[in-house]
Amino acid sequence: MHHDRILVINPNSSRRVTQGIDTALDAMRVHSPFPIEVMDIPEAPAGITLQSDADTTAPLVQAAIRAHKAAAYGIACFSDPGVTGARENTPTTTIRGIGESAILQAMTRGDRFGIIALSHKSILRQRRLVRMMGLCERYAGSYPVETTAEGATDSMLLERMLDAAAHLRTMGADTLIMGCAGMAHFQQSLEHQTNRPVIEPTRAAVALLIGDLVLSK
Repeated sequence: MHHDRILVINPNSSRRVTQGIDTALDAMRVHSPFPIEVMDIPEAPAGITLQSDADTTAPLVQAAIRAHKAAAYGIACFSDPGVTGARENTPTTTIRGIGESAILQAMTRGDRFGIIALSHKSILRQRRLVRMMGLCERYAGSYPVETTAEGATDSMLLERMLDAAAHLRTMGADTLIMGCAGMAHFQQSLEHQTNRPVIEPTRAAVALLIGDLVLSK
């Protein structure tokens, strides 16, 4: 086991989502001086739809960080469950949530960001995250595709995401964020067809983690 590794934790129990995240990070492994590994949490919910799902998952994320040694951690759920508490317990270890990381990257690519959400219920958590980060003026809004992380590979999803992207553009977004780790494989298609920057949250988090580790050397 490499203790200088970056460990990306999918805080749900969906193997399909974990595999999608792992595949999406392959392109980054070529350039990373640090091994990038991905794991999920078998006892966690199959997907994080409600705030109660995120609350249930937070202690499981913190337990996983304690149990699995790494130089830095990425938490691959847009709600960033367990991140704040984990930072309290390991203040010198870099722990990044993909939601926060995606928003930070989006703000360096354009003036206002919009988030493609899985569902109306997930929009409530996205609004809270933006508000807690103090970034309401840079947030154009979120628009749902009405599916789940498990359903994020269905053939209709790209069409729904393009529709959401069009709505977000009319709401004033010039940068688009995919609001779920399970959407990763659509990033290039979406960016090509919208001709706007599209932020894939897990890659955004891992890019920041690589930078953190390089700077700490």
